[in-house]
Amino acid sequence: MINILMIEDDTELAEILTEYLEQFDMNVTIAEDPYIGLSTLEIGKFDLVILDLTLPGLDGLEICKEIRKRHNIPIIISSARHDITDKVAALENGADDYLPKPYNPMELQARIKSRLRIHELQKESRESQSNGDLELDTQRRVIKFKGGELILTAAEYEILAYLIKKEGGVVSREELIYNCEAINEESVNKSIDVIVSRIRHKLGENPKTPRYIYAVRGIGYKYLK
Repeated sequence: MINILMIEDDTELAEILTEYLEQFDMNVTIAEDPYIGLSTLEIGKFDLVILDLTLPGLDGLEICKEIRKRHNIPIIISSARHDITDKVAALENGADDYLPKPYNPMELQARIKSRLRIHELQKESRESQSNGDLELDTQRRVIKFKGGELILTAAEYEILAYLIKKEGGVVSREELIYNCEAINEESVNKSIDVIVSRIRHKLGENPKTPRYIYAVRGIGYKYLK
């Protein structure tokens, strides 16, 4: 379910859009007042904001600026203000898209999906996790060890990346099999142990005195930075 906050004082339009977007697994929370909209965003969990510019009490450009200061969330401006200066100001203040009214709800739905895809890709590119000696770059599918890039097979990369993402949590062999695409689902637990052994070798560690990958008897493994 995609959760959307719509800050819009045209209740009729807001209800029409809400009803339409519900068909696409999008749940819309409507805030007619800009201050209530900002408060709602603070206490709720939303994936995207649809923001009108002409609102009572506070201009939408100021709201856009405030949202961008506090949240890394896609903002689509939905406004009857067609002046190019408003469009430029909205984008400069942190908006991701500008949709002039009137428009077909189909276009809004398409733009929401587009902005969410872009946001997810940007999130992944920022998701370079540094855990002590190991650094994970999910976008490039690369793991660096003490600054140098490890040469890993697809299975080795996916297992080590999964352990790093779990940040010290215990991961069972079965969990690795089902969450690593490069591993055949019919693989036996022993094959996981073989792959982990190869990873350990590339990290230069002794399994009897492990520094990075710890075996948890009867369960699986955990990574400690």
